[in-house]
Amino acid sequence: MNTMLPTILPEDVAPAISQSCRQCELCQHGTRVIWGEGNPAAPVFVILDNPGAREDKNGKPFLCGTRETLQRAAYEAGLDSNSLYVTYILKCRPRRAYDKQTARSICIRYLWSQLESVNPDIVLCLGNVACKSLFEDPAVEVKHIRGKVHLVRNWKVVASYHPLAVRRRPVLYKYFIQDWKLVVMLSCHD
Repeated sequence: MNTMLPTILPEDVAPAISQSCRQCELCQHGTRVIWGEGNPAAPVFVILDNPGAREDKNGKPFLCGTRETLQRAAYEAGLDSNSLYVTYILKCRPRRAYDKQTARSICIRYLWSQLESVNPDIVLCLGNVACKSLFEDPAVEVKHIRGKVHLVRNWKVVASYHPLAVRRRPVLYKYFIQDWKLVVMLSCHD
């Protein structure tokens, strides 16, 4: 088992077109665009709903619970940080109420473009919100699709629980690890 401790992954530079995006109301929330974190050439592409908090109230970078849980599971399954790239459906952190469906339908276009340019070996989609967007199906639920490999627009996709759901309900951790191990098995056999 890899014992490397979770760390703050380097932030990927967002393309200029996304930096100036004004297509949905998230641009008014005062948060910056976060394109992704980690190694953009990594074989494992992890998708979350949004970037969440990367800095404390004083602007100092910190490792939030989502990133800590995600990285611990990845390491336990046999991946190191160089094997991971984490990105999001929404490219900036929502700070207040917004039209979720409109924002997701606009922002997913950036994700499709990102997937096409990177063409990862395997995609791990975490949480119901991210899965509903990626699978383009509002009825999708992780508990019904996890543990299997799906094909979404020609990418192999494994779905699992959101790291915060795993933190809140530790009984889910064993399934979370199973899904990470499936990702490792798929990434090692390509």
